[in-house]
Amino acid sequence: MSKRLNELTISEARSLLDAGQASSVDLTNACLEEIRGKNGLLNALLETFEESALEEAKRSDERRAAGARLGVLDGIPMAMKDNIQIQGKHVSAGSKILEGYVGVADATVTKKLKANGAVLIGRANMDEFAMGSSNERSAYGPVKHPHDLERVSGGSSGGSTVAVAAHMSLASLGSDTGGSIRQPAAFCGIVGLKPTYGRVSRSGLLAMASSLDQIGPLTKNVEDAATVLEAIQGADPMDQTTSSAKPFIPSWKEKLTGVRIGLPREAWGEGMDQGVRDRVTEAVKVLESLGATVTEVDLPYVDEALAVYYVLMPCEVSANLSRFDGMRYGQRKEGLSLLETYLQSRAEGLGPEVRRRILLGTYALSRGYYEAYYVKAKKVQTLIRRAYEAALTNVDVLLTPTAPTTAFKLGEKTKDPLAMYLEDIFTVGVNVAGLPAISVPCGNSDGLPVGMHLTGRAFDEATLLAVARAYEMARE
Repeated sequence: MSKRLNELTISEARSLLDAGQASSVDLTNACLEEIRGKNGLLNALLETFEESALEEAKRSDERRAAGARLGVLDGIPMAMKDNIQIQGKHVSAGSKILEGYVGVADATVTKKLKANGAVLIGRANMDEFAMGSSNERSAYGPVKHPHDLERVSGGSSGGSTVAVAAHMSLASLGSDTGGSIRQPAAFCGIVGLKPTYGRVSRSGLLAMASSLDQIGPLTKNVEDAATVLEAIQGADPMDQTTSSAKPFIPSWKEKLTGVRIGLPREAWGEGMDQGVRDRVTEAVKVLESLGATVTEVDLPYVDEALAVYYVLMPCEVSANLSRFDGMRYGQRKEGLSLLETYLQSRAEGLGPEVRRRILLGTYALSRGYYEAYYVKAKKVQTLIRRAYEAALTNVDVLLTPTAPTTAFKLGEKTKDPLAMYLEDIFTVGVNVAGLPAISVPCGNSDGLPVGMHLTGRAFDEATLLAVARAYEMARE
């Protein structure tokens, strides 16, 4: 049975557009129709840009008809996580404190998508200020799993993920601070790529933890992830942490002869669902059948990486979110004094998880505790980076599950923050070390998707995606 237009990959859609067998307006209308039918149940998009999306699609069709030079995403409908600014559109980061705030300028990635002709179709739901692993922490309600409405989508980029998995957009952008692209991608059965820190500009991203945040694509296959990364990558004078490293250029392989894959011994212990373990073990066998050499490697500080993350991240959260005080942005709750206005605006505008992390970070940065917590965490971060560098000296890619479980039930872990934080055990180390990583679907366990997690060397997304694509092709 042939695919509907909204079910196409980017590469399939481009082929139809180039052949004149479909228009961008057709693609966009197909996605808009799917949004109307599904979004009420899934809650993936907070806002649909129907009028402007159709206008952008029409302009793309006109460029194509005129024989103008086209961008790699020309005419492709995409969703945008609600913490990435689009000029003239609301942006709330899933929080009540920014309700009604309108972006005053495009984020750098938004400019790059527009320059490449992408059609921005909607604003995707997310955990408030990207703080969560289930998308239950949004001030606008949870995002539901596309295959089971009683389960979570994963987070914090749950809306961006479900928009793609439920065929409401052909691709989307999310942000990843500790696994927020890769974990929901694994839960929902799509591809999620977290680029090397500094590969993609963060200018215009509402920051959670500036030294850990990175914008990346959520797509239906690996080739599409590469296409989006090509469009959004590059140094940016508006973000001094971006790198002028050699640009990413895809380099695909059918066979993996000579590729070395490392299985970190520390990542295969207790706490992993048996179904997850079985599917990822089967994926390892597929990679071996393609010629890859698979060996066990040591990767110390796996547990410490989670602890370091949950010290550094709240410290940066407390600093970054201090600007949301009801004075300059979003909602203000007037009090009898300036202090009372601050307190009421933040108490009513910020959710419990955000307040928890601000308190933890403020405590860790306070006098008498700064050395014991923040400084010590930064020192251990250096050890973690060195551990990854050492492991990736002898292998090209590291392989683990993306998450220890499949998607869990709504409400199952919201009252136990520690259990929720442990969902990030396989993903946070990559952010702490600043490396690229990708989650690729590798089958199902009890009807729910499982993700395989691959980590590569800094700025070597080409090898990382080549391995992921070879595996994906072997399973098709």
